[in-house]
Amino acid sequence: MIEPTRIIAIRHGETTWNVDTRIQGGLDIPLNATGRQQAERLALALKDDPITAIYASDLTRAWETAQYLGRARGLQVNPETGLRERGFGDFEGKTFAEIEALLPEQSLRWRKRDPEFAPAGGESLQALNQRVVEATERLAARHPGELIALVGHGGVMDVLYRAATRLHIQAPRTWTLGNAAINRLLWTPQGLTLVGWADTQHLQNESLDDGQFAAGSQHPVPHS
Repeated sequence: MIEPTRIIAIRHGETTWNVDTRIQGGLDIPLNATGRQQAERLALALKDDPITAIYASDLTRAWETAQYLGRARGLQVNPETGLRERGFGDFEGKTFAEIEALLPEQSLRWRKRDPEFAPAGGESLQALNQRVVEATERLAARHPGELIALVGHGGVMDVLYRAATRLHIQAPRTWTLGNAAINRLLWTPQGLTLVGWADTQHLQNESLDDGQFAAGSQHPVPHS
């Protein structure tokens, strides 16, 4: 029998584009001052966890967040493109409001979480889901009986939550995707299981969550 792999899944720290509700996608946006502070507090909170390996998206905001954790644990961070944010194509660089005003039909499909919809030059939810789950299972299978950290993006965290709770890809989001929150999962060859989600005690309520931008909406505003 294969021993379970414990996973700490982390969304990168805050960026100025998070604050501006501007879609980042595959664009390489760095952490802002708050994001760096969040990453520092995250690393401090996890310094005693027996993490044996750290994998991170190679986009700067996730990579930099992971580096804080790597230094605290004395571990090298391993790049993993499977943990990159969803590619948003023509949406990238635009705010949520700009997308709705300039591309109303596409915006509606996006907000309804159409699994097959992809912005021009971007990636569909279906493709993102497959990529993230495959990468996570591949990495977890390398470390049976160990604890690993995966540092990625809001879209990555959303996929992992749905995979662990067996929620449909189009189900409205009722959970948070906070910057630098600590999310805990368990992996076995049978799949992922949710252990704990959205622990932000180490941030003292300073993390910025995507859900707050969709107050009163049945479909929370998608991550960026």
